[in-house]
Amino acid sequence: MTKTSATRLKRLSRALPILDWGSRYTKETASNDLLAAVIVTIMLIPQSLAYALLAGLPAEMGLYASILPLVAYAIFGTSRTLAVGPVAVVSLMTAAAVGNLALQGTAEYAAAAITLAFLSGLILLAMGVFRLGFLANFLSHPVIAGFITASGLLIATSQLKHILGVPASGHNLVEIVHALFAHLSEVNTPTLIIGVTATAFLFWVRKGLKPLLLKMGLRPRLADILTKAGPVAAVAVSTIATFGLNLGDKGVAIVGQVPQGIPPLTLPSFDMDIWTSLMGSALLISIIGFVESVSVAQTLAAKRRQRIVPDQELIGLGASNVAAAVSGGYPVTGGFARSVVNFDAGAETPAAGAFTAVGILLAAFFLTPLLFFLPKATLAATIIVAVLSLVDFSILKRTWSYSKADFAAVASTILLTLGIGVEAGVSAGVLLSILLHLYKTSRPHIAEVGLVPGTQHFRNILRHDVVTSPELLTIRIDESLYFANARYLEDYVSDRVVGDCPIRDVVLMCSAVNEIDTSALESLEAINHRLKDMDIRLHLSEVKGPVMDRLKRAHFLDELTGEVFLAQFDAMKALDPEQAESNSVRARAS
Repeated sequence: MTKTSATRLKRLSRALPILDWGSRYTKETASNDLLAAVIVTIMLIPQSLAYALLAGLPAEMGLYASILPLVAYAIFGTSRTLAVGPVAVVSLMTAAAVGNLALQGTAEYAAAAITLAFLSGLILLAMGVFRLGFLANFLSHPVIAGFITASGLLIATSQLKHILGVPASGHNLVEIVHALFAHLSEVNTPTLIIGVTATAFLFWVRKGLKPLLLKMGLRPRLADILTKAGPVAAVAVSTIATFGLNLGDKGVAIVGQVPQGIPPLTLPSFDMDIWTSLMGSALLISIIGFVESVSVAQTLAAKRRQRIVPDQELIGLGASNVAAAVSGGYPVTGGFARSVVNFDAGAETPAAGAFTAVGILLAAFFLTPLLFFLPKATLAATIIVAVLSLVDFSILKRTWSYSKADFAAVASTILLTLGIGVEAGVSAGVLLSILLHLYKTSRPHIAEVGLVPGTQHFRNILRHDVVTSPELLTIRIDESLYFANARYLEDYVSDRVVGDCPIRDVVLMCSAVNEIDTSALESLEAINHRLKDMDIRLHLSEVKGPVMDRLKRAHFLDELTGEVFLAQFDAMKALDPEQAESNSVRARAS
């Protein structure tokens, strides 16, 4: 193979990761992927049905969203173990987004969900093509954790209507709880028995079944498979009980007719009014889904010393959502729980996801007629057990003890999500993350530093016993300088030198400055002129190469009243030689 051909193949492999891992695929790898796919398929079938119910969509759309999207991710994704499909938070966001456009359960509602998946896919693809994955960094992890915690609580509460068998709706916790209390007198007893029993059973399966099976002598892998099959057992038993006892006629809500066969070929709506209405929600779903997917993928990849490419992950997730839109599905992303199961089950490549898609396809062919009498209470129990693991209020305690600003952002996100709704909560989370970043960087930490005796190190005069000079003021800036904090530096320097007559030289120690934008450059020029009028020289020290390169392209260095020193100790030797020499004597003596 020529060098040119090898380069082309390498570029093609970056765009199509399947060419990379596929070229090294072996029978042993296929065996491990198949076993992982069996376990994930068992877990995914009831979850897909349940999450479609959560999104207010027909049950089959959950299955459709778990077939072609998995194949698309296997082709374009870089994570070896990320399992893509419907997830609880995105399902809730889907319900919130399309709920304002059409009535739940109607054809227009399903079409809006398909369009939402298509828009989300386009946004993710565009972000991937233009390498905009870094934008997700503006959504802080504590805020995401707060949003997911609130969403988990909101989801679990919203499913209580299916457990109780009563009509209740609402966009926030207050509305849902009020609706539940208003209909408590209408509780359907058979539905309540099914819902409570299924919920208790699924909680026990999560915690107690595997240890019991291991005590009985089963091999760990088999015990793990049987544990993951717990929701399937709940579905099977409750369906048989509903059919055998004719509970459908006694008020137990059932799934009903589920179309049998392959996913249909669908197209999103191209109505610009619908696109305009859904674009904001699609953007939020894309960002939340991407952040969570990448977090899970990076965590699992690190355990095997593998790596993922975030910008290519955008392409993989975008392709998955477009695939969902053309196959009757709704927005998908990487799921935490099923990805961990996929990893623990031994999946080695994204082919495990493709095999899972085949398993779901077979279920859509052969199992859907058996789902007619499946109680919605059982699916609600599946959702409740799954999402309560997402609820983690300890984030409030951690942020309170570490950063009051982060605590305020997390608490606000939780309260707004619960009190107003999921879209308000996540929008507030994004906005608060950006505002928090701007606030922190607009007030950078600035320290007056002095020389640590007997060394060439400079430290904060408020924290260390250091040597200073009345004529020399050294200020260390612990942040890049840009438009939001440039004025803050101006004011700090001005306030410090005014009234301090002995000062003859000011040194800005720039060891932590990675960037100086145009606004900050103008502020430095203003500081230079102001100090010049006060007969004070301005110097810089420890300026990084890229920053210096940009400064050389401006007139600032020509007008600078002082010098630029390679090291802060060089500045002290030049500006206060007696102090520097005295320090050198102490260093030699020690």
